[in-house]
Order: sequence, then structure tokens, then C-alpha cells
Amino acid sequence: MFSPRLYKKTIITRLQSWGNSQGIRLPKALLATLQLAEGSRVEIELSPRKDAVIMKPATISSRVRGRHRIENLVAAMPKGYKSAEFDCGMSGREVW
Repeated sequence: MFSPRLYKKTIITRLQSWGNSQGIRLPKALLATLQLAEGSRVEIELSPRKDAVIMKPATISSRVRGRHRIENLVAAMPKGYKSAEFDCGMSGREVW
């Protein structure tokens, strides 16, 4: 939950080098407000106007084969979808 004092305050910091990467340090008060600790997973996205970076705690989701979220796969199914079994008949000497 955001603290009104922290939300209205502008924080100015510097971009710094760490190896081959660049990063910023986040104040302890901001991390506490977002309930983030060292090692926390965060989601970072570029704003639609491409003039800001949005950072928020990452949500844990179940994945299928490491690429797709099951929630997205289910949401893409047509409304009223009913699964059905089908029988192709026997084509050889299968024993069922």
C-alpha cells in the first residue's frame, strides 16, 4: 500500500554502472512501501508514451512449457467451448 507522503515525493537518483549493466538504487522507504526486499522479483515495463518506466512487484503465475501462462491460454478459448473425444476407428490390430 502506498504511503501518501512517499507517493507525492519526487526522488532523484543517478544511473550507475554495475559491470556491463546500468542501474539505480531505490530508497529503503520506497522498497518498504512496495513490500520489496533484496531478491524480490519485479516486473518492469515501458509506459505507453515511452516517457516512463513502471516497476511493480511481479505476480507469480503458472506456466505451460515455460512460455505461456495457463490463464492466457484459457482466456483465448472460444466462449462456450466444449471438449469432445473422437474415435477414428480401428485401423490395425490395436487392442483397447
